[in-house]
Amino acid sequence: MTIAALRRRGFTPSSIKTFMELVGISKSQGSCDYAMLEYCIREDLKPVVPRMMGVLNPLKLVIDNYPEGQTEEFEIENNPDAEDAGNRKVTFSRELYIEQDDFMEEPPKKYFRMFVGNEVRLKGAYFVKCTGFEKDENGNITCIHGTYDPETRSGNGFEGRKVKGTIHWVNAADAVTAEVRLYENLIDEEKGKLNEDGTLNFNANSLTVLKDAKLEAGLAGLKKGESVQLIRNGYFCADSKDSTEDHLVLNRIVGLKSSYKPASN
Repeated sequence: MTIAALRRRGFTPSSIKTFMELVGISKSQGSCDYAMLEYCIREDLKPVVPRMMGVLNPLKLVIDNYPEGQTEEFEIENNPDAEDAGNRKVTFSRELYIEQDDFMEEPPKKYFRMFVGNEVRLKGAYFVKCTGFEKDENGNITCIHGTYDPETRSGNGFEGRKVKGTIHWVNAADAVTAEVRLYENLIDEEKGKLNEDGTLNFNANSLTVLKDAKLEAGLAGLKKGESVQLIRNGYFCADSKDSTEDHLVLNRIVGLKSSYKPASN
């Protein structure tokens, strides 16, 4: 990957500089773990970029006992790692989007997200219990239904019961539709760098393009090159070439989790 490609993906100059300092200088040819570069960009972005909600693979959630036409606002912190980041307001209403994989028709044990009869917290909002779902003629789940408990509003000190799952969401009425590009390693190193004939073993899934991601309304003004953390989904950057005011395009810079730790001196 070239420096220009890294910059377009959203890698900052300081993260690249830190990476080069960790790599050091050698007179012999060598390689290093790509996870080191990912570690550098996470450490660079974590304390400075806002953490907002975006649903990459949206599934409609209808809260049947929430009044039709009613809306309210919740305050959510922008970045708990930055003392001066402040809060923002997000709109909540009867129809929302959640991630498709935050619901299962037949969940395995220790699955704490949404399934019929289970209750979760919508981040920064209410407890919602799943009551049912709809399917299309092909058997695909198109909508799930639930009920909310108004006493469980976030921040009011409610301790009547606990739930084990908290999921992110986006208000359907003012959601921003975006194209999201998910990048993985170009070479499938888990299966070996080379094929039997000596050619490089390219990863067929190195790029996934999602055309209908739903983002919270505050991301409508994201400018080219600006970065954001989408909660649970990773760090993203507005594409410097393809993103416009009418068509937001996000590149995933890096995911959130890694087992990589820099070597101690």
